[in-house]
Amino acid sequence: MISNIAYPLTYHTYDVLIIGAGGAGLRAAIEAARGGASVGVISKVPPTRSHTVAAQGGINAALGNVTEDDWRWHAYDTIRGSDWLGDQDAIRYMCKHAPEAIRDLEQMGVPFTRDDQGNIYQRPYGGMSTHYGKGDVAFRACAAADRTGDAMMTGLYDYVKRYPVTFYNEFIVLDLLMREDNQCLGCIAWELDSGALHVFLSLHTIIATGGYGQIFASATSSSTCTGDGNAFALRAGLYVQDMEFVQFHPTGLYGSGILISEAARAEGGILRNKLGERFMERYAPNYLDLASRDVVTRAMIQEIREGRGCGAEGAYIELDLRAIPAERFATYLPGTQSLAKELLGCDVTRDPLPVIPTAHYTMGGIPADLDGKVLGAQGLYCIGEAACASVHGANRLGCNSLLDLVVFGKRTGAYAAQHGKHASLKHTDLPSYAVEKIFARLDRWRYAHGSIDPDWFRTRTQHLTQSYAGIIRDGISLTEGITALEDVRTHMRDACGLHHSTMLWNNGLVTALETENLMMQSLATLHAARFRTESRGAHARSDYPTRDDDHWLVHTLIACSGEWDFTCSTLAVRMAASEGEAPLIPETRHY
Repeated sequence: MISNIAYPLTYHTYDVLIIGAGGAGLRAAIEAARGGASVGVISKVPPTRSHTVAAQGGINAALGNVTEDDWRWHAYDTIRGSDWLGDQDAIRYMCKHAPEAIRDLEQMGVPFTRDDQGNIYQRPYGGMSTHYGKGDVAFRACAAADRTGDAMMTGLYDYVKRYPVTFYNEFIVLDLLMREDNQCLGCIAWELDSGALHVFLSLHTIIATGGYGQIFASATSSSTCTGDGNAFALRAGLYVQDMEFVQFHPTGLYGSGILISEAARAEGGILRNKLGERFMERYAPNYLDLASRDVVTRAMIQEIREGRGCGAEGAYIELDLRAIPAERFATYLPGTQSLAKELLGCDVTRDPLPVIPTAHYTMGGIPADLDGKVLGAQGLYCIGEAACASVHGANRLGCNSLLDLVVFGKRTGAYAAQHGKHASLKHTDLPSYAVEKIFARLDRWRYAHGSIDPDWFRTRTQHLTQSYAGIIRDGISLTEGITALEDVRTHMRDACGLHHSTMLWNNGLVTALETENLMMQSLATLHAARFRTESRGAHARSDYPTRDDDHWLVHTLIACSGEWDFTCSTLAVRMAASEGEAPLIPETRHY
């Protein structure tokens, strides 16, 4: 047992340890507990305050309640939407198991909206088709009005209480406990309420910490989405993958970035420029406002750059919802209607909404296989937005994110339980160097005596990332951004200071730890974006404006060593299809 006078340690041992209690973490916990494993779940916030609750529009599954549908069409749309960078075996698995995932959620008590026949209500969403893109738009998104994530999390959290799962809420995981052979032994976490440090031992640890959207100044993600899981991996000498691919949602409220769900366009909303034109007719004549998000986002930016933006400064686009019958808002878009009223004081049945693309979802993450096993590690798994399976490739289709959480949360939880039940791990197995490394990082920020608050460095990092790695990028600006971020990192190391060193609810210390994680993700994103000299999906470079399948039909891998020395390499996309099906060959995307 490790002893430390400054930090007395409380020990816990579990067959399966889960870091993160959003949709992926809860689904994994349920399945691991069903498999007979002892399960511990650590979370920054209570589960029903996780970022999953912010998901609005729905969860995709080829149920065929409105239009004919087939999971193979869903898989095709997802592969095409990924701009051919998604791993086809993982995508097919996800889409094939989507109907089963919906049935699971239904049985767990998730209150989906129903149609007149009592079936789960399904709406169309961006990039969804029938007959491999040759048929009509598919109605595939299973919805609980426009609050699907909240409904799903309530159902999952109520259901997980049936099992002997132990939750450690409002704990900050400081880092993974890793042996030199890359075997993960668990983690050390800081309990905010007591100030105590806890050692969690497990031979099967699942990272479900969410994405890194908070690297941007304007983002729809929760303030807790600081890329912690990615930082754990990088500090452990592991890879992160496809970090350059960050999805900007077309409809964030102008001035705040707060999300207006794609469901608003699915129900009949139209994007218009200052001339009142439905400009998506020029960019996506078939899918219009429901083309894939990267296509819609770039169309909006082009309209603004060419002088057709709305408002006194021509800085935004208008989302026109006036054609939607008032009664549909109450049933299908209550959240959108109340949000517009509360934040803007406007009536969406009469007034268009000012919107602008805002950072929304991070396709990059920790590379993991279909069982969630992390590339290059033993006993470590990753699921959800923290992972890169890769089922989203260069661009995620709307309503595939919740599906990703529950499909791979279930599979990984079951796998970890099967291999982790009653695994023998003792306190004496814990190497002292792993613990001392974590203490050193904690003390560096806890006892920082500079004059600048860590919030300043967080905000500065976000604004630099927004400026240099936004929707349209180029090599020169990316290099300038890397230099600027490295300067901020050096400045933080020398000048950051906290108001006090208490371990009881020290928000300044939390911010310092999270900001270091954010800086690491920002730099990884810019390095990956500079490395990929093409435009694909959500990654658009003005100096390399076309897709280059000959050289770049590959994943990017980023590693970090020493004093944050980032190196870039590539990994083949898994084109081979499962179940004997032929792989889909890249083609030009048409919407």
